[in-house]
Amino acid sequence: MITLDAFLATPWLLFLSVTLVSLCIGSFLNVLILRLPKMMHQDWRCQCEEFLELPERQRKQEERITLSKPASTCPSCGHGIRAWENIPVVSWLVLRGKCASCKAPISPRYPIIEAVTAIFSVVTIAVIGPNESALWALLLVWALVALTVIDFDTQLLPDSITLPLMWLGLVLNYFGVLTDFNSAFWGAVAGYLSLWSVYWLFKLVTGKEGMGH
Repeated sequence: MITLDAFLATPWLLFLSVTLVSLCIGSFLNVLILRLPKMMHQDWRCQCEEFLELPERQRKQEERITLSKPASTCPSCGHGIRAWENIPVVSWLVLRGKCASCKAPISPRYPIIEAVTAIFSVVTIAVIGPNESALWALLLVWALVALTVIDFDTQLLPDSITLPLMWLGLVLNYFGVLTDFNSAFWGAVAGYLSLWSVYWLFKLVTGKEGMGH
């Protein structure tokens, strides 16, 4: 039986394990990237309907979207995605980038996001090493992958990801997990002020709300 120390001291086994786990994380990130903006829009719509005090018959009736429901389906034919069709990267290659039912093209972005997540994860472990700090760094990397693609798709940076990430970073670095607290604090301040400044500059010039709001 391989002990933990032996496992950590065996680079190929460590990197193989990180790759497999992060591919699965990348698959989950695909779901998060697709569904979180839809969940946000549903919440905003419900808030608007409640604020306007619309009667029930005038409110848009649709199935509530969560990260787990409804089950994943092909957007073209509604075919339910089976377990073997959801294996990171491999399923897309086996299916040749097409739906198993209707043969509609499946976007290559899904395996790309899974592969990028795996590559970044392996690089993180290679740079930091197999320790507690690397686990927190991986969490940061995964969150940044999701935020990058969501921002690219929708120009949104969900508070449900950014705010917990900011506070987690401050708490962790209070104990010096990734860097010293002074650097973490002023980094958070600089990040906030940079977006805040862009927002107000854009609003002063155009009279409209834009990035950073």
